[in-house]
Amino acid sequence: MSKTIRVGTCGYPVSREKYYRNFDCIEINITFYQLPEIEIAKKWKEESPKDFEFIIKAWQLITHPASSFTYRRLKQKIPERKKKNYGFFQPTDEVYDAWKRTSEFARELGCSKILFQCPSSFTATDENIKNFKKFFNSIKNSKSGSYIFIWEPRGNSWTKSLIKELCKELDLVHCVDPTINIPVYGRFNYFRLHGTYHNNRIDYNYQFSDAELEKVKKLCDKSLNYVMFNNSTMFEDAKRFQEL
Repeated sequence: MSKTIRVGTCGYPVSREKYYRNFDCIEINITFYQLPEIEIAKKWKEESPKDFEFIIKAWQLITHPASSFTYRRLKQKIPERKKKNYGFFQPTDEVYDAWKRTSEFARELGCSKILFQCPSSFTATDENIKNFKKFFNSIKNSKSGSYIFIWEPRGNSWTKSLIKELCKELDLVHCVDPTINIPVYGRFNYFRLHGTYHNNRIDYNYQFSDAELEKVKKLCDKSLNYVMFNNSTMFEDAKRFQEL
């Protein structure tokens, strides 16, 4: 079986011009915190190489509650009475409007894949699973665009069997950090290398060893594999991984 391994980083660690000279894909993270204006997507698309691939991280208003510390980087003000309507894939106007705007930005960038990263506070309760299923079934059948959805669950409540069941039912790609986990379902591998872990908390200030990178490469066992670095030395480590 021939294998393709696409390597990139989560966000631009260097100038875009330098990045495009070194990699053929990127995961855009800024879209998680605050969606830029559509004109930004048009600009990035126009200045990137022809076969360059953009993958975006879905806006936090879909996945994270308003109590999340990540909302500090949100520019818009959310009225106190409406804070309960955000995050956890709830069937609210606020969540679905956030999806609409996320998909519009993705469409302008020419994206075919969108990542949904969930907080560990999004646990596998009956209500959360119900809303999760409803959300993905709804957006799959909408006219907002045709995308492949990548899901990065966090927390111990999401068992491997449940993740596999949901990914299979909803046609999702299970995203993992391959240094600590193995994906259970997906048409391709999507790996995010965050750093090291202490007491279940991520330490991004970390540089991967050659041995660790070799182990990750061996896990790239599908016809298509993405290896995306999200640690403090992401550019250097991604370059080293390319050279293995």
